[in-house]
Amino acid sequence: MSVNAELRAFFDSRQQQIPADIRAVMRRAAQELAASGQAQSALAEGAQAPSFTLPSATGRSVGLDELLADGPVVLTFYRGSWCPYCNIALRSLQQHHDALTAHGARLVAVSPQVPDESLSFAEKNELAFDVLSDVGCDTAKQYGLAFDLPQDLAAVYEGLGIDLHRSNAGHARTLPIPATYVIGQDGLIRWAFVNTDYTSRAEPADILTALDNLS
Repeated sequence: MSVNAELRAFFDSRQQQIPADIRAVMRRAAQELAASGQAQSALAEGAQAPSFTLPSATGRSVGLDELLADGPVVLTFYRGSWCPYCNIALRSLQQHHDALTAHGARLVAVSPQVPDESLSFAEKNELAFDVLSDVGCDTAKQYGLAFDLPQDLAAVYEGLGIDLHRSNAGHARTLPIPATYVIGQDGLIRWAFVNTDYTSRAEPADILTALDNLS
């Protein structure tokens, strides 16, 4: 099953469990973000990838330049371990990790969560790749991905027990649009997937095709 088929199946089952008023808030926020045009203005294929150095889940500093020294980089931005769609997408990337590394690529995932939150998720899911903390979404901003949740949606998340203020170190409303980039060793973005719809993610097969095209 493709990752997007799995995500769609989860979405369909989830909708039956969410009250209509909450679904309405989520739907309106999603429509407003899509209409903002931010996905179209985010960094895309051909752009220079902004450099960054971020702490990993274990506290080690990881920099893009360091990663690119060894080969291309697959960089994926996700909202956080509280997001079940992100968890499905990251587990799918883990399942394809061997294939990605066979292409000489390094996979890294970036979220606005503090390292302790990322560590818990990485350990629970036995992730073999670095999970980095972009507290405040400063790196996501450089890629054109950071946005602020509408107040009513932030309140919905809080009501569902999602404590973004704690997990994101005080930056409760700023999240990244989910995105995945394939970055060549020259630092150029060679392939990009950016979608304001957090229930849709880059297919690992498409990432592998992009890596094939690098050579």
